[in-house]
Amino acid sequence: MALSKRTSLLKERPRKKMLSRARGHGNDAAFAAMALSARHGQSALGGWMGLSAAEFRKLMQRHFPGVKIPTGVRTRLQRPKVRSLEWDELRRLLLSHRAGRDVSELYMANIVCSGCLGSDHLWQDLGLFDRGELSALMMRNFPTLATRNDRDMKWKKFLYKQLCIAEGIYVCRAPSCEECAEYDVCFGPED
Repeated sequence: MALSKRTSLLKERPRKKMLSRARGHGNDAAFAAMALSARHGQSALGGWMGLSAAEFRKLMQRHFPGVKIPTGVRTRLQRPKVRSLEWDELRRLLLSHRAGRDVSELYMANIVCSGCLGSDHLWQDLGLFDRGELSALMMRNFPTLATRNDRDMKWKKFLYKQLCIAEGIYVCRAPSCEECAEYDVCFGPED
């Protein structure tokens, strides 16, 4: 059995237990996966999922009242000062496309921005089980932005491309993605 499949199976039981105490908000399953992965050092987020301790507590109380999640794993992800501007720009991009249905979208924006600073695929840096969960999360929280990714570009690449487009920076030399020598880097499989 592949390591990622085995890891997913090991996390599924605790997630189901955590979800049994959830309030039924749209982001419950994603937050449960991210919190458990962060707790076990299986994401780039660390023990508070890229949030402050106070934000993490509020998020957990809102979605999983009464569930205690120890935060013993500290983040290996540091928000370097040179990347603070990048984080802020990503946050502005996400918030400008938020669905506006739930306060959890604000937490999700911060978490996704923190995950973007990791070095793996975004779904892995967030501690999700697969890319499909990330696509659903993006559609639920940032629908107008998610629908722009109509060619299924890798999410981290897509978000940074959106920042470049907003700034009028076009770094791609090929006239279209299909002609680009780096096509698989942006659109290839993510497992």
